Amino acid sequence: MAEISAALVKQLREKTDAPMMDCKRALTESGGDLEAAVDWLRAKGISKAAKKADRAAAEGLVGVRLAQEGASARGAAIELNSETDFVARNVQFQRAAAGIADVALAHKGEVAAILAAPAPEGGTIQEMITGLIATIGENMTLRRAAYLEVDSGAVVSYVHAQIADGLGRIAVLVALESAKPGAALDALANQIAQHVAAAAPIALSDGDIPAERLERERAVALEQVKGDPKLAGKPQQVLDGAVTGKVRKVLEDLVLLKQKFIHDDKLTVEQAVKAAEKEIGAPITLKGFVRFQLGEGVEKKVDDFAAEVAATIGKG
Repeated sequence: MAEISAALVKQLREKTDAPMMDCKRALTESGGDLEAAVDWLRAKGISKAAKKADRAAAEGLVGVRLAQEGASARGAAIELNSETDFVARNVQFQRAAAGIADVALAHKGEVAAILAAPAPEGGTIQEMITGLIATIGENMTLRRAAYLEVDSGAVVSYVHAQIADGLGRIAVLVALESAKPGAALDALANQIAQHVAAAAPIALSDGDIPAERLERERAVALEQVKGDPKLAGKPQQVLDGAVTGKVRKVLEDLVLLKQKFIHDDKLTVEQAVKAAEKEIGAPITLKGFVRFQLGEGVEKKVDDFAAEVAATIGKG
């Protein structure tokens, strides 16, 4: 077998834009022949896939998978992105997203571990995605994954705008811990999952709010207080109290436990959980939640304004 030098791998990478490991494999398969390696990459569609890697991938699917083992429960969520929403209706893409969600459950939502894990039809998950890029003709990426588990209780999912089993545009996981798992606990968890999908909290409790977000809200509240003529000339203690009150109001909109429960707006989510303990007959702890909305936070690069308008009209 011909020895494959780092310089030769680098040369093939510069020539094809293919990933380094694929270049090394192509050269190995081709006996060190550079042009044969180029043809090998082209035949596999890998060179083509690499050239698409800088395109914004903000569409696609989010997906969830659950597992129950006795009293313990766990769930995983993933976001598999593509360039257009058309691909989300592709059965091959849907099958890939479902398979990745299964792998995410086994690897506790660790993206690096998921990508390196074996794919159902051979190779790794990363190689499967690379193959899909070549086959379907769009850039794709496993953007993120998450995992929740409880030793005793319920982990449930809710998928909004579902287009296939466990796949859609918004995916939610909710984990409730309790010594008495069962139908009543599952029903409560499902209600909370629906709430999370609709209310879009960013944190479970006050302590989970990112420090930079908290400081930003305080700065906004401080400016509002300074500009309020009703508070002009008031003692600093009064001004500090007004700032605290405004921040507290914002937290009620951001923190899941403080939000008004959509199924009973006379209660907060925290109060609804507490009230359910009487029916369950045991304490309940809301351990965590995950909310993935497809493409949130991804900047979409628009090269063709007319195409964007046409696509928007088509969605309407």
